[in-house]
Amino acid sequence: MTQIIVGENEGIESALRRFKKKIQRAGLMADVRRCQYHETTIEKRKRKAENARRKVRFHRS
Repeated sequence: MTQIIVGENEGIESALRRFKKKIQRAGLMADVRRCQYHETTIEKRKRKAENARRKVRFHRS
């Protein structure tokens, strides 16, 4: 579970900003969006293959 501690003199806006960044870095929003609808086996394979291609391209450069 992702959580942050709000400081005494910290505004709610900055705490919310830190929370959003933490969630994004953890990949939770992408996971929620992906799990929102049923994903068929073929779609899973395509997504995994695309992620593998991205990793290869990223490591080559």
